[in-house]
Amino acid sequence: MNPAVTNLMVSLGAMQVARRIPFDDPEVLHYVRLGYIAAQLICLATFYVVSYRIKAKNDQTVLKYVEPKSPMSPESGGLVTTTVRDYDLAETSKLVVAFTWPLFIQGLMGLKNLIEAKPVAIHIFGRPATGNLKRPFKAPGGLFGAGEPQTDAASIKEAEKIAAKKDE
Repeated sequence: MNPAVTNLMVSLGAMQVARRIPFDDPEVLHYVRLGYIAAQLICLATFYVVSYRIKAKNDQTVLKYVEPKSPMSPESGGLVTTTVRDYDLAETSKLVVAFTWPLFIQGLMGLKNLIEAKPVAIHIFGRPATGNLKRPFKAPGGLFGAGEPQTDAASIKEAEKIAAKKDE
């Protein structure tokens, strides 16, 4: 099956499963984090074992192939002469890079979100709670224009009436 299709299927399936996991339960969250760490360790250990076995076999058979041309670079392509060992190590290295780039980006996004968090701006960076840091915090505009908390007196009065009716 096409790897792009399987990636899409796994992503969509994982999102459906994630909706049903109670992440607000500390014990469940602990096990999810342990599962994440275990998955990363399994991947890294597998990459290490594969590269170790490639080096142990030391297959020096000459491998010649024509590299496909890249549409972005007219100079790419051409004859490549290498050994099976070197080719396999290069392919394993590509797997590790494909594995680590998303982790790097995910780490950067976490830091970006941390720096942009309004409670961090107030309590760590010492900014005053005025302007866009005024409580209740307004959600940044999303793709579909999600609603923001309303702080006007009429909206608050209407919400209090609805809450009072529910309590009766």
